[in-house]
Amino acid sequence: MDISIIFKLASIGIIVTIVCQILKKSERDDVATVVTIVGLVIALTVAVSMIGELFTTIQDIFGVF
Repeated sequence: MDISIIFKLASIGIIVTIVCQILKKSERDDVATVVTIVGLVIALTVAVSMIGELFTTIQDIFGVF
């Protein structure tokens, strides 16, 4: 695991927060909600891929197939 994954997740969160704040200030709450959901899906995709790699590593270490 690399520290760059943490930076990727943090940058996704920061970008989504900034875009949502801008959209809410311009009375576009519906679009802000969609942006929040898309950001969450992207972050979960990154996390699920990391968990998949973890399980593969555990299987390789213990020889479980």
